[in-house]
Amino acid sequence: MELKNRQLRDIYVDLLLQYAEEYPNLVIVEADLMKAAKTTTFYEKHPEKAINVGVAEANMIGVAAGLTNMGKLVFTHTFTPFATRRAFDQVTLSVAYAKLNVKMVGSDPGIMAQLNGGTHMSLEDVALMRSLPTMTVFEPVDGVQLAGMFKQIIDHDGPVYIRLLRQEFDPIFEEGQTFELGKASPIKEGTDVTIIASGIMVQEALDAHKMLAEQGISAGVINIHTIKPIDAHAIIEAAKKTGAIVTAENHNIINGLGSAVAEVLSENFPVPLKRVGIKDHFGEVGKKDFLMEKYGLKAVDIVAAVKAAIALKQEVK
Repeated sequence: MELKNRQLRDIYVDLLLQYAEEYPNLVIVEADLMKAAKTTTFYEKHPEKAINVGVAEANMIGVAAGLTNMGKLVFTHTFTPFATRRAFDQVTLSVAYAKLNVKMVGSDPGIMAQLNGGTHMSLEDVALMRSLPTMTVFEPVDGVQLAGMFKQIIDHDGPVYIRLLRQEFDPIFEEGQTFELGKASPIKEGTDVTIIASGIMVQEALDAHKMLAEQGISAGVINIHTIKPIDAHAIIEAAKKTGAIVTAENHNIINGLGSAVAEVLSENFPVPLKRVGIKDHFGEVGKKDFLMEKYGLKAVDIVAAVKAAIALKQEVK
C-alpha cells in the first residue's frame, strides 16, 4: 500500500478495503459523511457492507452495537464532536458497558476541524472517551502508524476510539517500523527533559527538539499513540532518566494526554511537568497555523515549557 504523499483518510479507506477481504464480517456504519471520509470508495465496492444512517450519530452507535451483537466487525465514522459529545450515552451504555468490538473513528481532531469552527472542534473528546471503562483511545501520527496498527485494532477485544486526521500528515516514521497498541514509540533520546507528544504535536515536538539542541538542551521525544491504556512504564522510565516531562497535545490540557501523564507521574515517580495544549478554551474558525499560534501549540511553546520544566527541576535539586 502506498503511504507517502497521501491523505490519512485515503489510507484509512484502503485499509478498510484490504481487511474487508480478510474479515468478511467487516461493515461500516456512517452518519452522512461518506464523502468527507471518502468511504464512498468502500461503498462502491461493498454496498452490502456499508450503512448510512443519516445525520443521526446516536442511532449510528446503536446500529453498530446491534450489528456487533450479530457477529459483525463494525467501524463507525463521523467528526470528533459527534462521535463523542453527541453520542456519549450510546457509546457508554451500548458499546463500552457491553464491551463490544465497535471501532469508532472521530475525524478532524482538535483544531484540525479548522474552518468548520468551534461547533465541530472537539477539544474534549479524549477526556470523554478515556473516562470510559473498557475503552481504548488511539491517535495515529501518520500513515505508517495507522497501517501498522490497524490489524491490532481489529483484533483487540473491546471498543476502540480512533482520533483520525483526515488530511495530509507529517511523515514521522519509516515504512516497516512496528508498533504495539498500548506501548509508546520513542523517537529521540535525551538527558535533560522528555517531551511526550501525540498526533500533530509530534512534529512540533521534533522541531522543538532541534531548537533545544541548538541551545545545548538535550530533549528526548516520545510518541504516545495509545492514550488509553497509557504506557506507564515508558513515562516512569523517562522521568527517571531526564527528571522533567513536557506533554504536547492537540486537545484541552484538562483530562487529556497531559492529565494522563500527570496521573502516572504523581502516583509513581513525581517530577516537574509542564503541559502544552489548549488551555480550557473552546475552538473557533481558523486555519491550522493561525489556531496553533493562538492556542500555544507551536514548537516555540514547547521550547518555553521545556525551559520552565528544567527550571523547576533545578529548584527541586
